[in-house]
Amino acid sequence: MSIPSTQSPRQTPDPQISSAATRLQRIESSRVFQSSVIFIIILSAIAIGAKTYDLPPLIGQLISILDYAITLFFLVEIILRFSAHSDRKRFLADGWNLFDTIIVVGSLLPVGNAEAILIGRLLRVFRVLRLVSAIPELRALINALLKAIPKMGYIGLLMFIIFYIYGAIGSLFFSNINETLWGDVSISMLTLFRVATFEDWTDVMYETMAVFPLSWVFYLSFIFLTAFVFLNMMVGVILDVMTAEHNSETAALAHQERESMVEKIDLMQSQITDMHQLLKERSQPT
Repeated sequence: MSIPSTQSPRQTPDPQISSAATRLQRIESSRVFQSSVIFIIILSAIAIGAKTYDLPPLIGQLISILDYAITLFFLVEIILRFSAHSDRKRFLADGWNLFDTIIVVGSLLPVGNAEAILIGRLLRVFRVLRLVSAIPELRALINALLKAIPKMGYIGLLMFIIFYIYGAIGSLFFSNINETLWGDVSISMLTLFRVATFEDWTDVMYETMAVFPLSWVFYLSFIFLTAFVFLNMMVGVILDVMTAEHNSETAALAHQERESMVEKIDLMQSQITDMHQLLKERSQPT
């Protein structure tokens, strides 16, 4: 007597479900769909800007209807992206998907009180940022900027130290000349920020040079450190991170192409082996 097997049969995926998922992925990744999303985001930005003007009541109602239609489109778009995602459980693990979902869901907030209306309008304004997530080039720039923030933080700390030192020196020497600009360290740092951005900084320098003729050394050395050295360091860090990101993307793409070639070669070898086996079987005498 044979013992029945307790192993459950292997569940094969439903071809209809897999074909539907493939169809959704093709729609979501199509150029027409991506262009439509970018167009709707730009249209949403125009509608948000139009609401800031004093418009006739009819145009205001049309813009409100357009806003509801745009919100509905974004809801359908995020549902489509979720349905087409290869691993739906990890859909929100991607930061861009999480950002888009928060913006879309926030736009659907009820408008029962003033706070909800304010939050809903604010999130509708942030829908313009979805243009960043919709365009891969902008998304790569933002990713590189986020990865460069830790290194930029150290440069910012060093800049703060320089600002503080020069602010203390300026307050000690120039407070009697113009207390509004050099009254204490914090005000002096604000004045130095004005100097670093070249906002009428010569007026500040000539005012102190009337009392301290060599005070131009103070300003020129500060501008050299902040506007030239530290700014170029910031740019260098961002360029270094962007170059590393580009190299990693190129390596990942090459790895994917290599894996695809290996899969194709394996498939061809298996087909050739099957053909040889079939020929051998046919050549054997019956």
